[in-house]
Amino acid sequence: MPKQNIVCLAVDRLRAAALGAYGNTWFETRALDSLASESFVFDHYLIDSPQLPQLYRSYWQGRHALEADPTEGGGRSGIDVLRESGWTTALVTDEPAVARLPLAESFEECLVVTPDSGDSPVADAIEQTQTARLFAEVATWIDTVGKDAAGKSDENQPFLLWVHARGMDGAWDAPVELRNSLVEEDEPAPPQDAHVPRERLDENYDPDQLHGAACAHAGQVMALDVCVGALMDLLRECSLLENTLVVLLGVRGFPLGEHGRLGDVDAALHAELVHVPLLVRMPDGCGAMGRSQALIQPPDLLATLFDWLRIKNGQPSHFAQSMLPLVRGERDILRDHVAILGDGAERALRTPAWHLRQSGSDDSHLSPEGCELFVKPDDRWEQNEVSSRCADISERLAEVLQQFEHLSQADQLGNLPPLDEILLRGFG
Repeated sequence: MPKQNIVCLAVDRLRAAALGAYGNTWFETRALDSLASESFVFDHYLIDSPQLPQLYRSYWQGRHALEADPTEGGGRSGIDVLRESGWTTALVTDEPAVARLPLAESFEECLVVTPDSGDSPVADAIEQTQTARLFAEVATWIDTVGKDAAGKSDENQPFLLWVHARGMDGAWDAPVELRNSLVEEDEPAPPQDAHVPRERLDENYDPDQLHGAACAHAGQVMALDVCVGALMDLLRECSLLENTLVVLLGVRGFPLGEHGRLGDVDAALHAELVHVPLLVRMPDGCGAMGRSQALIQPPDLLATLFDWLRIKNGQPSHFAQSMLPLVRGERDILRDHVAILGDGAERALRTPAWHLRQSGSDDSHLSPEGCELFVKPDDRWEQNEVSSRCADISERLAEVLQQFEHLSQADQLGNLPPLDEILLRGFG
């Protein structure tokens, strides 16, 4: 059997709520929905940091963002391991900051599509958008390099193609008719430019402004959908899908008015930022149309790839776990809580029953003051803050978070103790 290929599509500012697989019924995303129908869907995929350097260290080294980094962002990566094991590796991105990361040097090839400037006009057609330009470069790479992997002979090298798209973090340049199609006749027109909104909303904000921004964001997702569909068609035409694992993931979410935030304002660790989609399409169809409620974080992706490719050397940290047992139906959960590193002293902890956010504004980690607490999974968008009514729960979760951080700094995340019932199940 030939070695397997990997295509990872990482799209920044792609909200889980934008995909039909996660409940979107407002606008169509046919290609993304089709991909989801062929994939295993992870319902609770949470990034471990909204900062790209920490986040990509998690992806490419398999170490949690809170774990100590003796190499200061460099060192050996999972990409190095794949190269040494015979895989051709390439990074294609329209985000220069990702290409400049120390670990990006692990890729044999790094192609950067120059992003449009902030004052770029809205495109007349999807093919003219920044996202389409990026996917055109991806298609060229597959046509000139990846297509060779479609053969069955031993001399053909497998490949890892990692695509990082600025997505909704770049200019909102999708054709205006996409966003306009979501507006009723009696509603104001959405913004007609490519400006990406970033602002705090006061109590008297204009709901029409917020609706217009949501329409513009949706237009970007619809343009992305067309690009993903074209890429999947290309992989199918090149006979690559039968031996290629395809991953689609959101890099970070995008607030659309939740908690008084529109866009990337202060990286507050709420669901609209940290809860992103993760679809894993296995080439043999394993897990298709399945889904999991397990708590998943970025380091798990590298552990999964190594498990699937049967690579034993250079395994990720003790925290990272393969998702394949979930895909195969052999397990229901991987862990009972995860933590998220925010800016400065901000942290968050998520269990199946609770989401605790610590703002870092107080002196004591153990004080419920400075904390926000939300019931999960019922309060999906974290609208009902309950720390004042569940002070004991807040304190206990803060202790768990402190323990998580302590063990992560000591490289002992494999020794996380299990949670008790109230923290795991809640009051139900």
